[in-house]
This record gives sequence, structure tokens and C-alpha cells, in this order.
Amino acid sequence: MRTLTVSLSRRQAGKVEEAVESGAYASTSDVVRDALRLWEQREESRAMELARLKHAYDDGKASGPPRAVDTESLLADFKGKLPARG
Repeated sequence: MRTLTVSLSRRQAGKVEEAVESGAYASTSDVVRDALRLWEQREESRAMELARLKHAYDDGKASGPPRAVDTESLLADFKGKLPARG
């Protein structure tokens, strides 16, 4: 393993120490590793969401030229697609 020096605020350091003292983690390194795993998951999730949005954007661009739509006709179109209530 590689050793890094990290500066934390007093509050952050206190939280790390509390996590170890409570027994939730065996060491401060475990706390930091877990935090990094969560950060990595969040970054992967963001990348996937960005890719999904780019794909949707590309699909929209490929769907043809833009057309003007007014609110009333859009709502009427939506209402026409609703299933009939029995």
C-alpha cells in the first residue's frame, strides 16, 4: 500500500476519529478507503448519467429538425394519449 498525507478540517478529523472509536471502522485508513469507494461510485454514476444524457441529446438531434409547439396543442396531444377512465 502507498502512504499519503491528507489534510482534514478539525470537524472532518473528528468524524473520522469518532467512526474508529465507535467501532464502525478498524482504523482511520479504513474510513478513508470507504469514503473513496463511495466517491468512486458517485463518479461512475455521474459518468453513466452524462453518457445517457449525451445519447438522448444525440437521439434528439437525429430525430429531425426542430418544430414549434405551443402549450395548448401539446397538452391536447398528451390528453389524447391518456387511457380512457372507466
